[in-house]
Amino acid sequence: MQTERISYQVDGIDAIGYLAVPDGTDPCAGVLLCHEGPGQDANVRLRAERVATELGHVAFALDYIGGGTPLDTMEETMARLGPLRDDPIATRSIGQAGLDILAGQSRVDTDRLASIGFCFGGTMSLELARSGADVKAVVGFHSGLGTGRPDDAANITGKVLVCIGADDPMIPPDQREAFENEMRSGNVDWRMTLHGGAVHSFTNPDAAKRAMAGVAYNADADRRSWAAMVDLFAETIA
Repeated sequence: MQTERISYQVDGIDAIGYLAVPDGTDPCAGVLLCHEGPGQDANVRLRAERVATELGHVAFALDYIGGGTPLDTMEETMARLGPLRDDPIATRSIGQAGLDILAGQSRVDTDRLASIGFCFGGTMSLELARSGADVKAVVGFHSGLGTGRPDDAANITGKVLVCIGADDPMIPPDQREAFENEMRSGNVDWRMTLHGGAVHSFTNPDAAKRAMAGVAYNADADRRSWAAMVDLFAETIA
């Protein structure tokens, strides 16, 4: 595997993405990874490396915070995420910029693209799909499911998977129900897995460091949700 930092401009920030390319020369599927709200951290870079080494796909972890590093405080994080939460078009644009970099890699087969994301990064992946981006699979891990443009679900062309903690206070049952209705109305091929006992950020081993209620790592939910993603990829981009 080879890795590389890639600098680019998006939404007025100096972004630094993280590219992981499997060994070999054959064309590969490409997977875009969108990090959690605080920023691109070691966990999402490790996920990119796992996509490359375990699955044999080119992986690119974008950066929507800037500098390729996480923010230090939740106040800084919310100041950045607030405007994006209210602007799905800007969110989609940031995701598309990352997808463009991924698709431009020489090893990437652009007919086999996928996007996954964690926390707000999962929301970004879903918004990218709602934009009509040509992604065959979209996965959100403990991702916010709401959108200001639910009718745009009709633009989704790929298959959608969301993996949600059943006890996640940030994604309550009414938000899950609204998402189900949105997907049905858009005639989307979708699935939702609920992980009992799991709360927010269940894929991040360092989640407890945030000292926030309703945020915790869950090894079982992490392992099972990743396996569900691999299963979806086998259907769509293998």
